[in-house]
Amino acid sequence: MSSAISDVLSGYSNYGSSSASGTTAMGKEDFLKLMLAQLQNQDPLSPMEGTEFASQLAQFTSLEQLINLNDAMDTSINADYFLSQSINNTLAATLIGKEVKLSGNSFQNNGEENTTLGYNLSNMASSVTVKIYNENGQLVRTIENAPKSSGDNKLIWDFTDNEGNSVAQGKYTFKVEPKDSEDNLISYTDFVLGNIEGVKFTSEGTMLVVNGAQYYLSDIMEIYNSSNEG
Repeated sequence: MSSAISDVLSGYSNYGSSSASGTTAMGKEDFLKLMLAQLQNQDPLSPMEGTEFASQLAQFTSLEQLINLNDAMDTSINADYFLSQSINNTLAATLIGKEVKLSGNSFQNNGEENTTLGYNLSNMASSVTVKIYNENGQLVRTIENAPKSSGDNKLIWDFTDNEGNSVAQGKYTFKVEPKDSEDNLISYTDFVLGNIEGVKFTSEGTMLVVNGAQYYLSDIMEIYNSSNEG
């Protein structure tokens, strides 16, 4: 084998696997260099057969078409992604001012008079206790005899602790403990209610600002006009 061909192949001795130089596969330019090196260094007494050259040329053409197809697919995927992001951003902006029901148990206290917490019970409960924690995980309020109907239940908290004092502003979470007549826990899902105050476009995606806290679009359970309690 000539030195020219050896130079072209030196980085591909382990074709299909990682090499020291980080190259894992031959590109179309490398394939073309290899073909040219073969032509330039072929034995004059035993030149390359026309069919062999045609076969290699066909392989090069196929390789180039596959690379172009892959590039086109990448471009198409990127275009679809940016289009969907643009549509989501446009739709999200139209939600400002509407009341929304969001999956989750975290919410923000920004100095409002109260906030509405919610939970959906799979069955009617015998008793329901709601416990509210601050961002440090400390229990600040325990609400006994909370609503216990099957389906959606709403609870208004006035941002006061168990002693009746106003709690500090910040992030809070709540936990629901619904039990049946035999003191067994009943399955439930929790949610928060509030008005969409704004939309933020972040590196993590489009975020809704509700009562000062940020939520993903995927957290939305229901959207309705503020005049409709849903």
